Amino acid sequence: MSSTRLIPPILVLLCLGYAALINPAEQAWRGALALPVIFSVVFIVQVIGFLHAWWQQTERFYDLIGSLSFLLAVGIALYLNPTATFYNFLIAGLIVLWALRLGSFLFLRIADVGEDRRFRKIKQSFSRFLLIWTLQGVWVSLASSAALVAILTPMPAPVPGVAWLGVALWSLGFAVEVVADAQKSAFRKDPAKRGQFIHHGLWSVCRHPNYLGEIILWFGIFVVALPALQGWQFAALLSPIFVVLLLTRISGIPTLAKRGLSQWGDDPRYRAYLRQTRALVPGVPRPLTVDDV
Repeated sequence: MSSTRLIPPILVLLCLGYAALINPAEQAWRGALALPVIFSVVFIVQVIGFLHAWWQQTERFYDLIGSLSFLLAVGIALYLNPTATFYNFLIAGLIVLWALRLGSFLFLRIADVGEDRRFRKIKQSFSRFLLIWTLQGVWVSLASSAALVAILTPMPAPVPGVAWLGVALWSLGFAVEVVADAQKSAFRKDPAKRGQFIHHGLWSVCRHPNYLGEIILWFGIFVVALPALQGWQFAALLSPIFVVLLLTRISGIPTLAKRGLSQWGDDPRYRAYLRQTRALVPGVPRPLTVDDV
């Protein structure tokens, strides 16, 4: 058996172990710990999605199923907390708003383009395609873990002050992500910009403002969840850290960096853009000129 085929079950077991570690005290479903049950459902959904995608050789519903998995996880968590207060619904609402917005945006984008180029070769291999779907389950489980702990934990009616700080962070990140996506969508639809790279608006401040917004909002969700965490549950800090690692080291920036170099690597303006514009942490923008090369 190849190492690629061994990775999915190992990842699932690690996620379930992590879920058991941070599961809120006495929160269970029919004798089973609540959070591992939720994670299990998330991975089952990915397997179902993978089987359909492999049969049809399509990635069309990949992002949509990922977003729906967040909604399902939040819904199960609320169902398992019969004494949920406004605090629990507040953090659930943040996940729901984000998932609905991003899921619909990505689904409509792939419906418009027709394919996701990342999957051209991957979907031809059973083991690699399964791994990608498993990684989506890992993303849903780990990214939402802090929020799920907070949703499952009975809390007093008043919302703790620190939670509102988290809401403010989430709002900032959400706004940055939405504006960045809107600017890039408008850029792509402009016939005069066909074949060019975007470097205006938020994209002049950093090269991946949509990812910056994503990271900020997940740190915001962790801050909202902080009042509900105790003991080993503080390991849920892995939630925003995993998002950072995913976007900066695994499937986000590295993938787009390679694609950008393959498309515009010989363009002196693009090389200047790379040199003077930070990848993620905003810098002070200045006019882009060929003289910078």
